[in-house]
Amino acid sequence: MAGQGGSSAAAQSGGGRGVVISDNWPGYSLDLFTYPQHYYGDLEYVLIPHGIIVDRTERLAKDIMQDIGDNDIVVLCVLKGGYKFCADLVEHIKNLSRNSERFISMKVDFVRLKSYHNDQSMQDMQIMGGDDLSKLTGKNVLIVEDIVGTGRTMKVLLHNIEKYKPKMIKVASLLVKRTSRPDGYRPDYYGFEIPDLFVVGYALDYNEYFRDLNHICVINDHGKAKYRV
Repeated sequence: MAGQGGSSAAAQSGGGRGVVISDNWPGYSLDLFTYPQHYYGDLEYVLIPHGIIVDRTERLAKDIMQDIGDNDIVVLCVLKGGYKFCADLVEHIKNLSRNSERFISMKVDFVRLKSYHNDQSMQDMQIMGGDDLSKLTGKNVLIVEDIVGTGRTMKVLLHNIEKYKPKMIKVASLLVKRTSRPDGYRPDYYGFEIPDLFVVGYALDYNEYFRDLNHICVINDHGKAKYRV
């Protein structure tokens, strides 16, 4: 993701941690890609094309496999936005496991966190669904999330899980957002560090819309107004 006409690169490796997309990255023109026609006029630009998401997810799977591939793992997928990233990540890990001497056994469960209204993060967070979390006692847990902002939501979830004394907890997030109020939290694995933008696509939604968009895009003001509740 080289800059368009700029002298500095728009994206760089985060020291092996994640791809960093700079604040001045102009993104890709929507005209360069296909996307659902019912979202024409609702988006600013493509921030991360689908193909790059897939390639980066494959590398995250390799990193996870190298770190914890000798363990049986409970994958805890955070719904709804995390389901596509989780499904692709688990599939990549399974493929690596099939072609490796190290076999990794995975069980997938789901929880849902409710913390957004329109594009504003709410103060209170609810944890819904999932098997009884006490079943995580003594287990190796990999939490898979779509996006981490301030980290407050993830800290609440981690605090709830840690009560049940799992053997290990790791967190993989597709995106980490640079916010004005960071609290220093960073997931163990993440795909991309992005500017403080409200993004949609690849199962990330705005009031349940845009989940069917393959690329990660920035929603425009018209789109926010159109789908506001």
